[in-house]
Amino acid sequence: MANFSKSNVPQFSVEVYQNEYLPEGGREVSAIVTVTSTGGGTIGSAVAAPHLYTPGQGPDAAVAIMVDCSGSMDYPPTKMRGARDATAAAIDAVRDGVRFAVIGGTHVAKEVYPGGGELAVADAGTREQAKQALRKLSAGGGTAIGTWLRLADRLLASADVAIRHGIVLTDGRNEHESAEDLKAALDACAGRFTCDARGVGTDWEVKEVTGIASALLGTADIVADPAGLSADFTQMMETAMGKEVADVALRLWTPVGTSIKFVKQVAPTVEELTDRRTEAGPRAGDYPTGSWGDESRDYHVCVEVPEAGIGQEMLAARVSLVIPQAEGPAQTLGAQGLVRAVWTDDMAASTSINPQVAHYTGQAELAQVIQQGLDARKSGDIDGATAKLGRAVQLASISGNADTAKLLAKVVDVVDAPAGTVRLKAKVEEADEMTLETRSTKTVRVKK
Repeated sequence: MANFSKSNVPQFSVEVYQNEYLPEGGREVSAIVTVTSTGGGTIGSAVAAPHLYTPGQGPDAAVAIMVDCSGSMDYPPTKMRGARDATAAAIDAVRDGVRFAVIGGTHVAKEVYPGGGELAVADAGTREQAKQALRKLSAGGGTAIGTWLRLADRLLASADVAIRHGIVLTDGRNEHESAEDLKAALDACAGRFTCDARGVGTDWEVKEVTGIASALLGTADIVADPAGLSADFTQMMETAMGKEVADVALRLWTPVGTSIKFVKQVAPTVEELTDRRTEAGPRAGDYPTGSWGDESRDYHVCVEVPEAGIGQEMLAARVSLVIPQAEGPAQTLGAQGLVRAVWTDDMAASTSINPQVAHYTGQAELAQVIQQGLDARKSGDIDGATAKLGRAVQLASISGNADTAKLLAKVVDVVDAPAGTVRLKAKVEEADEMTLETRSTKTVRVKK
């Protein structure tokens, strides 16, 4: 794992928002932890002018682009053309000095460029050669995404770099390997590289694509019209080029008698992290957050503390940021925050809910009821779907999540948003339903 000098690493800060007051006998403490990284800066300028980048200005990176070349990519032919154009656009956004490869994915994975088990080093010449190689891509064969990911892992591991990133584009269901094979590949790749996943058209499985992104700490989205792929791929690659520090973990230390109930990312998307804990010494655990550039994210931490009497107070958890090392102590990133518990007989203090905690509890419920509502709709449970999607409309309205409200309005007729009164639409475009499901975990931040 690379060590970074202070000059090229973003500075991290941690802020904790909570109501620390508990009633007598109260044991559950919730806090929203905002993590912000700023001032890395070296890469941002490199994205704006990639050809002015000089290696050594920021951490090295390697990127593998996995393009679906299965037979279904020929229906309609614009899909394969769109994928080739999008991959070419992404290659243009790879900055000089970054190592990269293109993989063609069917029921097997093939190296499209540069080949020979290697990565190319980006410059004007290799970018042009890669785009020439793309022109030979044709559609034919099945889909086994686990094989694509394993090849990407082998190629990315061949480079001694700080940031390793993958991009997967698929248009179909993963029909040529078992769900267990895909899960085994994701387990093998987790923590080794981050990966964004995109579904093009409407013939792919939302839970498959979002599951890949979730396991590999990347983003997932739908590109219903292949014409939109180039803009999406360019933006995805520019974001990847903006990452400056990899493998950051949220480290939680808790005192004796205290346990972590859950840890989840709640902005910019909802992502459950509780089960991803790795032990980090006495009473401490690390939760992976992936790669960071200049950005801010929010996490909901819930802690169970031992009972205590009125007037007592304690440190419920200490939050810090680290880069775990294979050997030796973790590299600390300097920032930390404290979660406190204070027992009081002041009812007003102990019963008020912190606005940040309330907001994100609602956003997490919003993601959940959308999933439940769409699943109920698919299974023919009209009443269940109406109730869940009505609650989703209500939560989106309360929290000001306008993007999700718009997506919901394509699946239900909204009678009364604040009350959550809706009717299911008789006819829903498949792309609209898939977009709602794919983007259901996207949240809006609290207006501070």
